[in-house]
Amino acid sequence: MRILVLGAGALGGYYGARLLEAGANLAFLVRARRQEQLRKNGLVVHCPVFGTTQRSVTALQASEVRPGWDLVLLTCKAYDLEDAIAAIRPAVGPETAVLPVLNGLAHIGRLQEAFGEAAVLGGVARIQATLTPEGEVRNFAQWRALTVGELDGRTTPRVTGFVALAGKGGIQAEASSDIRGALWAKLVMLGTLAGATVLMRGSVGQILRAPGGAGFLRSLLERNAAIAAHHGAPLAPAALETIRAMFGDPASKLTASMLRDLESGGRIESDAILGELLEGARRAGIEPALHELTMLHARTYEQRRAEEAGP
Repeated sequence: MRILVLGAGALGGYYGARLLEAGANLAFLVRARRQEQLRKNGLVVHCPVFGTTQRSVTALQASEVRPGWDLVLLTCKAYDLEDAIAAIRPAVGPETAVLPVLNGLAHIGRLQEAFGEAAVLGGVARIQATLTPEGEVRNFAQWRALTVGELDGRTTPRVTGFVALAGKGGIQAEASSDIRGALWAKLVMLGTLAGATVLMRGSVGQILRAPGGAGFLRSLLERNAAIAAHHGAPLAPAALETIRAMFGDPASKLTASMLRDLESGGRIESDAILGELLEGARRAGIEPALHELTMLHARTYEQRRAEEAGP
């Protein structure tokens, strides 16, 4: 399978490395600085499961991309979607599948508009990884999951083939007949985690240990679950209990990547995660005050960041 991975950061670098291990004919589509870094040092990945690996990889810039790919794995941030669409357009032919693993749901419609409904798959990543300042990918946990599915629920060779390849490389890959439901379930979990840890500037455990913290987390989670249910994607009881348990451990050090991005002064995916849930609450007739507060907090940070950057 010929795979083009847009991005060689935390997600793209990790999943790309495992797909290479499985034997994929794979290249990374990156910007000039990352291309130079990869050509000089190779792709370095640290993982608690597979240890440290370093290998030479093919790294392309947008001007070097040609057609002929079976699948394009899209691992950019949601705010870079338009640039990503322009970058991968030369690679997408009539038989190319586009597999995004972005946060939120709005990107699905935009990609279908750009490449046609038949081209786009749904994907959900579950991994706690980062790209270090030295350009190395570091996975902090055992998580390395990737759920893939056709948006209409069909089982197709392109999905089963990719899932088999990913599994061979050590990715916890599975095919889903309800990928839209999986996307909503992730948004519920991530929206709760990001909204809470960004607003409170602390880990799940620190929030729980603060007076009133448990009630705040529980209220935010239940509202997010109600938003998903209103939009036709109720979480299965077992899945909801798993998420409740995640937000019920006072010793948890879990934070959202959005908090890490914010604390480092970087851009954040506020619209794709917090904004989508806020609009979902309004459409569902669910009291939006809590979501308005988390979104206001994020937008205030973005305003401050823009002002400090200057003209």
